[in-house]
Amino acid sequence: QVQLVESGGGSVQAGGSLRLSCAASGSGFSIGAMGWYRQAPGKQREMVASMPGAVTTKYADSVKGRFTISRDNAKNAVYLQMNSLKPEDTAVYYCNAEGLRFIGGSYSGFFSSWGQGTQVTVSS
Repeated sequence: QVQLVESGGGSVQAGGSLRLSCAASGSGFSIGAMGWYRQAPGKQREMVASMPGAVTTKYADSVKGRFTISRDNAKNAVYLQMNSLKPEDTAVYYCNAEGLRFIGGSYSGFFSSWGQGTQVTVSS
């Protein structure tokens, strides 16, 4: 089982900044892609930023230029620096990791795990 633990959410005023962190724990896995998603009340979960590999980054148009995703492969961690926050960024933010599982050194399948979610609230 690959577990993801998030931290760093909170409440800020518009224009403020927050940094989200997510670390994966467990054994017998190799992470490929990591990313951040969010879900606002009454809306579907949407991709915010992702890193399909070690270097490539993708962002939702709504956060380009304001959010930065980064990862530390040695720590199996991913981060989201959020600047110039807007009230419309208010949502529960979820970390996602996908990769391969191994048992006894042999490939045993693919996994996709989600964190428990962390609330981000931006007031005007």
